[in-house]
Amino acid sequence: MKLNNKKCENTKPSNRIQKLADGQGLYLQIMPNGSKYWRYSYRYNNRQKTLALGVYPETSLKEARDLHREARQLLNEHKDPSIERKKDKVIAQTNADNTFELVAREWYENQKHTWKERYAKEVLKRLEEDIFPHIGTIPIKEIEQPLLLVIIRRIENRGAYDLAKRQLQKCGEIFRYAIATGRADRDISYGMYEALKPTKKKHFPCIDLKELPEFLEILHRNDARLYQTTRNAMHLIMLTFVRTNELINAEWKEIDFEKKLWSIPAERMKTGKAHLVPLSDQAIEILKDQKRIAGQWPLVFPSPVKPRQSISNNTILGGLKRMGYKGRMTGHGFRSLAMTGIKERLGYRHEVPDRQLAHVPKNKVDRAYDRAEFLDERTKMMQEWADYLDSLR
Repeated sequence: MKLNNKKCENTKPSNRIQKLADGQGLYLQIMPNGSKYWRYSYRYNNRQKTLALGVYPETSLKEARDLHREARQLLNEHKDPSIERKKDKVIAQTNADNTFELVAREWYENQKHTWKERYAKEVLKRLEEDIFPHIGTIPIKEIEQPLLLVIIRRIENRGAYDLAKRQLQKCGEIFRYAIATGRADRDISYGMYEALKPTKKKHFPCIDLKELPEFLEILHRNDARLYQTTRNAMHLIMLTFVRTNELINAEWKEIDFEKKLWSIPAERMKTGKAHLVPLSDQAIEILKDQKRIAGQWPLVFPSPVKPRQSISNNTILGGLKRMGYKGRMTGHGFRSLAMTGIKERLGYRHEVPDRQLAHVPKNKVDRAYDRAEFLDERTKMMQEWADYLDSLR
């Protein structure tokens, strides 16, 4: 006779173990201390086995029957319910252990050797600031699209639209790594780009060539009372039009005063290729002045506050702001200014200043076959550009 809720509830314990059968191996085991346990007795490979199905009344009669039915179905599929349960526990524990942050840091360690050091640090810093605090402790397999979208939109709400897209891209890479290593079933970032705000590509602000004389006069007068290191950095980036990060991290060992060459190592270049910068007479004079300021520090532009570190990325931007050029000029703008000025005022063909800017040819054929460095022409061009700037004052 099958059990009912009243019999399960009212049967009192005795001085021995009682078993109330419900049929097909399912029974309620009542212990002398009053505890009641659901059990399923079955045979697998000619061995008698028992499977625990829960504690009464936390597990009701109906729930016990459902678990019993699932176990019998496994037997019909020639699977041992006890072994399958152990497998499920291992899988559940593995999923719980494989949090998003754990998998992300493993992905990061696997990838970082392919990146430049500065970029690698930036990737990890962004994950630690924008992503880990919200989903870092959640098993990666349990994260769904709506949750990830909320996090990415928080970045958008700061106005950082491009960063939001980059963070979504990185999350997608992490999910695909989790799939490849058996920790996730799908990349939930797929298709989410359509939910983000569209953005227009912006050019870096840059003054016009006709504004250069006024700019040079303001920089020379120094009404903004900039540090001499800041002014030297601004002068040098104008004369060499390197990227801001390449400038501020320059070391004296890279400068050859005799040959008037600055050799920027590959690891500091965006292209990953070492770059030569011919130095004009004016650039050499600025470097000599900066050497007096830097003293024995290895960096060309050490921070006035912490000389073991370089000046920050914002030093030039902050200087431009104090000079009244906020929103009108950036450190990167000097690159555009030089390209325009050298082509329009000095008459050089595009390839020469383009090579000095260390641009990578967009065409694959050009990248494969164009190895010309134009060093002689660039050396002449850099001196002419410096002389042209002097002539404007």
